[in-house]
Amino acid sequence: MASAGMLELNDSTFEKEVLKSETPVLVDFWAPWCGPCRILAPVVEEIANSYSGHLKVGKLNVDDNQDTTMAYGIRSIPTLIIFKGGKALDQIIGAVPKSEIERMIKKAL
Repeated sequence: MASAGMLELNDSTFEKEVLKSETPVLVDFWAPWCGPCRILAPVVEEIANSYSGHLKVGKLNVDDNQDTTMAYGIRSIPTLIIFKGGKALDQIIGAVPKSEIERMIKKAL
């Protein structure tokens, strides 16, 4: 479900692609059955394209990647978490306007 500008993350790639990334990473915790996740998907894709080169954007399917989902205490989806320097800086839960996501990103860049 990820586009060319987005990473398809999983439990085994999360540390390398997110925690050890030189650039900030926005992770979309989602599931295919989640209506709000499908609503948010095009917005996350726009962000991946807009911030290319400055921000990595990845999607992690919570159903298929329980270890990472539990490690970050994901209880509601969609949840967006921005990581920088191996640490979770901020998160947003639910389908929110693009401007709110961009506000969170700008604090991390």
